[in-house]
Amino acid sequence: MAESDAGSNAVASNELPVALADPDYREAVVDLLAVIAYGELSAFERLVEDAKLAPALEDKLALAQMAGAELAKVQPLIDRITKLGGDPFAAMAPFHAALDEFHAHTAPSDWYEGLVKAFVGDSLARDFYREIAAYLDPDTRDLVVSSVVEGNHAAFAVDHLRQAIADNPPLGGRLALWGRRIMGEALTQAQRVAADRDALTALLVGGVDRPGLDLAALGRMLTRLTERHSERMAELGLDA
Repeated sequence: MAESDAGSNAVASNELPVALADPDYREAVVDLLAVIAYGELSAFERLVEDAKLAPALEDKLALAQMAGAELAKVQPLIDRITKLGGDPFAAMAPFHAALDEFHAHTAPSDWYEGLVKAFVGDSLARDFYREIAAYLDPDTRDLVVSSVVEGNHAAFAVDHLRQAIADNPPLGGRLALWGRRIMGEALTQAQRVAADRDALTALLVGGVDRPGLDLAALGRMLTRLTERHSERMAELGLDA
């Protein structure tokens, strides 16, 4: 049995891109897939909680369906981590504290804050992972991009929030402050993850068959992320 498993793993390794022969890059990819997987699990749990705040039954159903879509994204990530020789649950463990702390610090007090958090926070994470995907081997890049495809939640949140703000203009001021808080907390926890996980930081440096990201390019990436956040807030009729 052991010989059969070893042979199977060897074949799997031979099928992997050349870049993944670099153990440092491979470790970084496992870290990246793990943090995305845990983020999707967290998104699933949060959507289930948000559904409890929904004012109408159709809203509860919509969020339940979105939660199911988030959960479905986790298994391909787990499968890939396993193929790379990692334990997916052990790989996710280092990210529990940062992501759980982010959600604890940004727990919504009502339905509308939950919608803003999902729209702003989830979209920021998706933007970041899509930016990183440009520096990955093609197979990993395709998996990451497919894992962060935006579903129906954004349109759902925008429609409900714009209508609510139109009906109650003072709500806009509170939600604008809330959106800024979410952005600040997201950046704080992202910096914490990067500081704790050297492999993720090294991922952007480049390597075999991959371009690197210098300080100027990193600055431009952060500028793009901030601009997209401002665009989303403006889409809601709120100031970033």
